[in-house]
Amino acid sequence: MSMLIEEGRTEAMAAARFAGPTLQLIRGAVAENLRRMRTGGPVMAVVKADGYGHGALAVASAAVDAGAEWLGVTDVTEGAVLRGGGIDAPILAWLHPAGIDVVAAVRNRIDVAVGSVDELAELIDDALVAGPARGGARVRVHLHLDTGMARGGCPVRDWDRMLQLARRGRDAGLLRIVGVMGHLPQADLADPRANVPWVMRLRHARDTALRAGLAPLIAHLGATSAALSDPSARFDLVRVGAGLVGIDPSRTVELAPAGRFTAPVVHSAEVEAGTPVGYGGAHVTDRRTCISVLGVGYADGIPRELSREACVEIGGRRHRVVGRVSMDQIVVDTGDVSFPRGSVATVFGPGGIAPTVQEWADWAGTIPHTIVTGIGARVARTVA
Repeated sequence: MSMLIEEGRTEAMAAARFAGPTLQLIRGAVAENLRRMRTGGPVMAVVKADGYGHGALAVASAAVDAGAEWLGVTDVTEGAVLRGGGIDAPILAWLHPAGIDVVAAVRNRIDVAVGSVDELAELIDDALVAGPARGGARVRVHLHLDTGMARGGCPVRDWDRMLQLARRGRDAGLLRIVGVMGHLPQADLADPRANVPWVMRLRHARDTALRAGLAPLIAHLGATSAALSDPSARFDLVRVGAGLVGIDPSRTVELAPAGRFTAPVVHSAEVEAGTPVGYGGAHVTDRRTCISVLGVGYADGIPRELSREACVEIGGRRHRVVGRVSMDQIVVDTGDVSFPRGSVATVFGPGGIAPTVQEWADWAGTIPHTIVTGIGARVARTVA
């Protein structure tokens, strides 16, 4: 093989490579959203579900740098990852899908929420057994009350027993009771009147805990929607998660989009009118047109069921997604413009032309949370 051919092949191989699908976190947008949701008191930046799909450590770092005083995660393991990434802010874990690792919680200085008498009793037993491994440190606990969700949290009828057990664990030197918490079942309505019963329930629970000698206590109830719309639900701390990345579940406040999801064109072609596109020929072209294929599909978080309005941005214009969404690909009708391989399409992002996460949710008949948390592991995460 001649040197000229070899050099030409090397250049062609280099030209064939381009950046793959990427979700870029916009740190400045996280900071702006945190500013919008701060109401004078402390803020807990919730970064569960890998920072709502944008990368937990990256979102946590951006939030802490912007002034968030606390971080919230699903479990102790997620909290330990943040500690390993150099995060020093207080962390609360409250869902515990695999139970609570007492030793890891203490070692990594992670608070845990407990939502039943049985769970608290187990925690005390584990803390007693793990005493030497804990090095004498107490487990920091937030008592979780059911405030109208029936989805977790101590039922009101068991609250007094919960407090009695919490006092015994504290007096035995095993626990430090840090806070009381709950969740709002209808905060997305952005109507403070809908929150009144649950606000009053948490107030009563906090007051009962204080009378039981469990003081001082941090009370927290409201998340993003309450932080934006209901001062009565803010208590001592607000927990904001979706709002960090630009999602207001109540759809009443415009937050800054914090993610830019891009994918390259991997194939382009000009096709005749009457050409079936994709599996089953669900779309048939009605004219001669150009199509571009993007290397992302439902395995990467593109919803399989989409309305006909779904589109992406390429070259400063919106172009419609056509045909069925495949596992690894979508097809875009680009009209009279043929985009070369490597051209960058924006699936969603800021800027006014690119679709928003909310639009994708509307096209898929879902909520924006499922769009961002569904973005697959093949999509690289970067930070701007």
